[in-house]
Amino acid sequence: MNPLTVKLPITHFPANYTCDGADISPAIELRGIEDGVRSLALVMNDPDAPRGSFVHWLCWNMEVVTIIPEDIPKEPETTFPIGLRQGINDFGRIGYGGPCPPQGQVHRFDFKVYALDDILSLAPGARLPALAEAMKGHVLQFGAAQALYGR
Repeated sequence: MNPLTVKLPITHFPANYTCDGADISPAIELRGIEDGVRSLALVMNDPDAPRGSFVHWLCWNMEVVTIIPEDIPKEPETTFPIGLRQGINDFGRIGYGGPCPPQGQVHRFDFKVYALDDILSLAPGARLPALAEAMKGHVLQFGAAQALYGR
């Protein structure tokens, strides 16, 4: 299995992608997707959260693309700008929830992308444990990137 290259246009989040701004999802570039990949899944989390890892974004059944565009609508299922399903983040909402660490702290935010050999039968609105279970045995490639944000 060759690694999937995940590139963010940022190393530090500008306010536009956070709870302090428009709270829109950033664009993500993917390179090295192999033949046989039928869909993509993405998990964004904050491993530095006070109570342990905090999930900010879950999506799956994403079209196989080389660029995940910014500002994905916060809908359970989208067809534009790309098709995908989204889960419930740890804010209790569907879709992307931008970085929002406590004042005075800088946190890391991990973007993990999985290239899958199938379309998952998981319904929109699922949480991370259900997505992780649904992906078992279907991951062909994996890649990750990280950005920082502090307030």
